[in-house]
Amino acid sequence: MYQKLKESLQEHVSLSNEEWELCKNNFRPKRMLKRQFLLQEGDICRELAFVEKGALCSYSVDSKGNQHVLRFAFDGWWIADLQSFFTKHPSTFNIEVLEDSELLMLDRQNHEKLLEEIPGYERYHRIIVQNAYVALQQRVENALGLTAEEKYARLIKHNPEFMNRVPLNLVASYLGMSPETLSRVRGNFSG
Repeated sequence: MYQKLKESLQEHVSLSNEEWELCKNNFRPKRMLKRQFLLQEGDICRELAFVEKGALCSYSVDSKGNQHVLRFAFDGWWIADLQSFFTKHPSTFNIEVLEDSELLMLDRQNHEKLLEEIPGYERYHRIIVQNAYVALQQRVENALGLTAEEKYARLIKHNPEFMNRVPLNLVASYLGMSPETLSRVRGNFSG
């Protein structure tokens, strides 16, 4: 169950076998079923989740009941509300399981322990957070400056799994368009 985590770590840093075992032993496996919530608005995010297998979605809900998708997480990705996790304030969004999933959970105490005891893990975490920030900045730039067609083209170029693993209404929300607009764009798209 720890294969994707090991691959993710090895992609960015080198750990000795002893460091890997210490790292692995601080995570708690968790299986979740489709439609369960990993986190609900108003709760404090107390754990980081690494997705060994599955798909999850984080979203907010506005005063009219509309979902606004912030991000997805698939095999080998991390997901959490970092603002809530680090500030201990209630979350402003939900994290829902889109398909039966196997997660590796890391609470704050064990996360801090790994940061202090394993320099490679600290470097790994810094790289992951840097990459997440860059992706977030790119997402904001795309939302502000691209047409619906350009957003869709970038999505299928960089994240084709979204179209096969995520309901189209959630893809539309993620791209900041209506399901009808997404349907039109998909119909006109020639790759």
